[in-house]
Amino acid sequence: MISVLILTRNEELDLPGCLASVAWSDDVHVFDSFSTDSTTDIARSSGAHLHQRAFDDYATHRNAALQIAFAHLWVLILDADERPTPGLCAEMQAAVEGASPQLSGFRLRRRDFLFGTWLRHAQISPFYIRLVRPQHSRYTRLVNEVIEVQGLIGELKEPLDHFPFSKGIAHWIAKHNVYSTMEARLIAQGGGLLRPSLLTALRDPDFHTRRLHQKALFYRLPARPLLKWLYMVIVRRSFLDGWAGMTYATLQAIYEYLIVLKTNELKKSSASQSTHL
Repeated sequence: MISVLILTRNEELDLPGCLASVAWSDDVHVFDSFSTDSTTDIARSSGAHLHQRAFDDYATHRNAALQIAFAHLWVLILDADERPTPGLCAEMQAAVEGASPQLSGFRLRRRDFLFGTWLRHAQISPFYIRLVRPQHSRYTRLVNEVIEVQGLIGELKEPLDHFPFSKGIAHWIAKHNVYSTMEARLIAQGGGLLRPSLLTALRDPDFHTRRLHQKALFYRLPARPLLKWLYMVIVRRSFLDGWAGMTYATLQAIYEYLIVLKTNELKKSSASQSTHL
């Protein structure tokens, strides 16, 4: 009853575990960005359907993946470092079996792990829409993409486990170095919401809408890296997650600082070019 979509790029380390966690599905698709390791061989040997497309940006790439001819009406969207727990697998199958036609997606709670510790307090965004009817779904925003679903959204209780540090700290930093560059370009070019609302950021019933407005407002604040670290440590109490929580808060603050530095650099470069024209 549920198809599975796994997005990959050089995921030979994580893909086997991801595929094993969705072995219950008879329609698994690996959407690959021309991996140079053994990712495609692993996908083929597992019996998954393999598709390949050159990556351009996150929203466009994921929207292309949603155009696949899936065997089932419902699709579970995963990254290779994610694992639906057995409880979630059972809950999802029961949920889609009794889903009304008005339902177009389900929101899941994701658990991020670092050093084997669940970042229960440090994790900023634990809720994600990942089980959808693809014909009613589309992604927006070029980086840190957001999925928009036309129709009602249900809630599932069982967790989706995520291991963002499975390839090591260096890989996480390299990945977020790329993210920060894309975020900085988006900000410098005036991307995102031009008129974010504080009321919407605080009270909108949809989590992703709140996050969109919160992010746009946050980008207007001074000393963002410090504010983010204080928010994670004091407000969200990441210290309760121990060394893993404090490490994650610090890494997130560094990521925010990279965005600030790169945005300022791009704005100065743009201003300099305008002066010489």
